Amino acid sequence: MVTTTGDGVPLPISIETTDVAELEAAVGVLRALDYRQGGGFCRDAVRVVKTASLLLHWGTVPDPLRARLYTVLADVHNLLGWTEFDIGHAEPARHRFGRALELAAEAGNENLVANIRYRLGRLHLHHHDVPAALAEFARGREAARHSGSPRALAILTANEAWAYAMAGDERAALTRLAAAETAFATADSWPEPKPWEAFFGETDMAAMCGTVLTELATAVADRYSGEAVTQLTSAADRYGADMARSRSLTLIMLAQNHALRGDFDEATRIGGEAVDLAGHVGSVRPKDRLVTLERLLREHRDDAAARGLADRIRRYRAEPLP
Repeated sequence: MVTTTGDGVPLPISIETTDVAELEAAVGVLRALDYRQGGGFCRDAVRVVKTASLLLHWGTVPDPLRARLYTVLADVHNLLGWTEFDIGHAEPARHRFGRALELAAEAGNENLVANIRYRLGRLHLHHHDVPAALAEFARGREAARHSGSPRALAILTANEAWAYAMAGDERAALTRLAAAETAFATADSWPEPKPWEAFFGETDMAAMCGTVLTELATAVADRYSGEAVTQLTSAADRYGADMARSRSLTLIMLAQNHALRGDFDEATRIGGEAVDLAGHVGSVRPKDRLVTLERLLREHRDDAAARGLADRIRRYRAEPLP
């Protein structure tokens, strides 16, 4: 798309709608790859950043296209931040998310700002920094309100519920989860979702309900595990091969709840399936999420199958990413 001199120096060009559309399509392909195989398989996103940056700095951008070009560049930085997070690189992820926020603000795209804040919050939540996660989710909710998107609001509010559940705040977690479900109930009446939020449909809403209840079952009372099993089973059954990482994470939590309920036959069966699937995903998150399940299995040391799966999890967690 960018013409250069014989010395490799880009020549000024006039950017057209087709140039931006090609970048948007490339980001869409990489996002689908991330969902299917994890961040470790998405390193080509760097090339998209370079191409978009060249267009931005060396091209003549018509005013009607400027916001759209800034948006796609912000979106690819957002995706790169997510892939860095997914492979365990927290600092590079924060840098990418920070750049994405700058570009999204330049584009005036509050919906994308909300999504970036959600992903920054998830990074903090994964590292058990609940206050930092809640701060990002609150900023994201404000941006979601400005954007008018109920889907964006549901994503941020459901993740707030997760953070409160992780902190053991039962009342706040359930209140925020109910608010997320209310917001999500109106999402389908909104125009077609933006690419970065389109993943959040009925399956992900069920998975988030199950996630919040799993945290409450672990941190507050195991009575929440029954409904968590229902929600997570529903989500796991609906996730296809295109969402392999999400399915693996959901199966891990499902196995964890069966272990909390004392059903170690189901815990080991489902946990084994989760490890099988996670082994093909380029993500550290399944490895990290398996810590609790491994601990529960080792507490049931009289069961040979449980011990065997715990040992298998330990070996898997020590392996490099595919």
